[in-house]
Amino acid sequence: MMRSKLLSLLPRTMGVCRHMSTATKLTTVEIDDKTGIATLTMNRPPVNGLNLELLRDVHQSIEEIEGNKSRGLILTSSNSTIFSAGLDIFEMYKPDKERIRAFWTALQDVWLSLYGSSVPTAAAINGHSPAGGCLLATACEYRVMLPKYTIGLNETKLGIVAPQWFMATFQSVLPRLQAERALNQGRMFTTEEALEIGLVDKIANSKEEALAKCVEFIGTFAKVNPIARALTKQQIRAAELKQLQDGRVQDMERFLFFVSQPSVQKGLGIYLESLKKKSSK
Repeated sequence: MMRSKLLSLLPRTMGVCRHMSTATKLTTVEIDDKTGIATLTMNRPPVNGLNLELLRDVHQSIEEIEGNKSRGLILTSSNSTIFSAGLDIFEMYKPDKERIRAFWTALQDVWLSLYGSSVPTAAAINGHSPAGGCLLATACEYRVMLPKYTIGLNETKLGIVAPQWFMATFQSVLPRLQAERALNQGRMFTTEEALEIGLVDKIANSKEEALAKCVEFIGTFAKVNPIARALTKQQIRAAELKQLQDGRVQDMERFLFFVSQPSVQKGLGIYLESLKKKSSK
């Protein structure tokens, strides 16, 4: 999938620090001129809900980072308490047929580009990270999380079945038995619990410290040939990537079938109503 990009991986010439952002400002990218590492920041208030537009911006930003031969990618959030609250429920509740197809395609694109990225990737998790937020974090190679937050795939508690590639990403980080139990329970882990089981690699006391630890991790590859490193990573992750690449259409149809079920729509409606009540208090 990424072979054409891998062939263009050459040491990046240092210059001034570059700032890039999408026109809609849902993501920003800053490339450090000293390290060559790009920081991709999600910025969709209030909780970085992954809607069609944010997903497209994240994917575009990853592609830009790959194209600019950055030496690494750090994913984080501009929100002080939320990394990402996961998929935007409004995209799935009483959806428009064309938009929901575009939405799921965009989510597939983001995962394929992040999980299969040719550069080292790390997540500075500076807030809660449920469901789709956890997916993005676990798609990265390294995770640093701030204290007193939670992370996990809690889909079953919302009456939703996580797609197989969500599960595969989770299982690539956790031992199979722990991953299976957590997925079935829809369990959310505290930062300390996540560190204990290996769901995150480090705890940091501030976002700045989390970013610094991510930079330190990416720096461990400084003396490694980037093409060899990227090809090795891709071969390790090949099975999961190929499964979604080859089954994108079937994955789409399964998702559309599931989300259209009356019981699922009812559950989503109840959940949205509960959010309205919370916000009105």
